[in-house]
Amino acid sequence: METGLNEYINNKFDIEPKDIRTYSPLTLAYIGDAIFDVVIRSILVNKGNTAVNKLHQRASAVVKAPTQAKMVVALMDSFTEEEADWYRRGRNSKPHTKAKNASTMDYLEATGFEAVVGYLYLTGNMDRICELIKLGIEKLELDILN
Repeated sequence: METGLNEYINNKFDIEPKDIRTYSPLTLAYIGDAIFDVVIRSILVNKGNTAVNKLHQRASAVVKAPTQAKMVVALMDSFTEEEADWYRRGRNSKPHTKAKNASTMDYLEATGFEAVVGYLYLTGNMDRICELIKLGIEKLELDILN
């Protein structure tokens, strides 16, 4: 039986799973940001050995708030009702940090996207995360799959 990463970690560290509905959208965005970063870095690294500074440049171009904001707009019609709800909750949350190198709207859109990724991760749906990210990469014609 295949185990998702979150379930695997919970098992290894004897952590009892929590009801995801009790999590704030910012908590979901916190983990979603890291998972999105891991997926993008994994795509880049798994394409072959490359200089680390080049990997960093390519990953940074995708995981920054303005790109995430464009991606979420491109994906909006592909969201399920539940994903759209988590997106809205994340976008409408009140982050306690200011956007660096991004407009406030881009930052909020990116937070909404990260909340969706966090929700999917914590519910063990890596297939859906990868499906959405792949679709977003294709819709934005980002040059990381080549």
